[in-house]
Amino acid sequence: MKRKYFFFDIDDTLTVRTGPSANHAYIPDSTMEALRRLEENGHFLAICTGRSHSMAEHFMKMVGMKNMVHDGGNGITIDEKVLEIKPLNREDVLAFFRECDEKGFAWGFNPDDSIRRLTRDERFFELTKDSYMKTEVIPDLDPGDYPEIHKAYAAIRPGEESRVSSLSKLPWLRYQTEYIFIEPTNKAAGIRRMLKLLGGDPKEVVVFGDNWNDISMFSDEWTNIAMGNAIPELKKIADYVTARNDEDGIWKACRHFGWI
Repeated sequence: MKRKYFFFDIDDTLTVRTGPSANHAYIPDSTMEALRRLEENGHFLAICTGRSHSMAEHFMKMVGMKNMVHDGGNGITIDEKVLEIKPLNREDVLAFFRECDEKGFAWGFNPDDSIRRLTRDERFFELTKDSYMKTEVIPDLDPGDYPEIHKAYAAIRPGEESRVSSLSKLPWLRYQTEYIFIEPTNKAAGIRRMLKLLGGDPKEVVVFGDNWNDISMFSDEWTNIAMGNAIPELKKIADYVTARNDEDGIWKACRHFGWI
């Protein structure tokens, strides 16, 4: 069997959610066994996530992997070594913050690869109802003082996006009703850069995903597998739809194709 290059989304693909946030989740035993057998059979395994490196590193190690495409495709880690993390376009994000200030939308951002979000608006937590990461309120915060911005967040509810014209220049997603994430959304680009470093063949790539940001991971160049719990839009473009994440979906797909 040729060596395959497997890339797995984390939330609701490798994990099964048990609470209101992605932090309340477990990994099925069948998934862990599938990963173990894939590696035993000589295949390459990597996480492919929208999470930042700092938010995903512990998970990567927990499942026994050493490789990861992170930051929505803007970051690459091989053999536990971070090779790159590209920030967001700084000027576009600063313009977005200025417009949010003008229109009364609370915002926050990550200035680096750490589990640290900064805001100057005391309403941020109340408006977002968020526990995704620790948020520090700095009343005189000036985002222009920071050389890089890795991710940003704004308390913009559904239907209000069109009020902020500068948002059109930024990649963004909505995971919750209360606010949006401004973050890189090109997982496939990260996979291609990693393959180039590894000398891998795109035809031997297999990706597993479930949600909106995984649309950017699916490509005609390789095999795309959607979980049974995936959004309809992802299933529509998948090469194969496996069982749900809580019904041994990863194990069953790997057995179906004879990879384990």
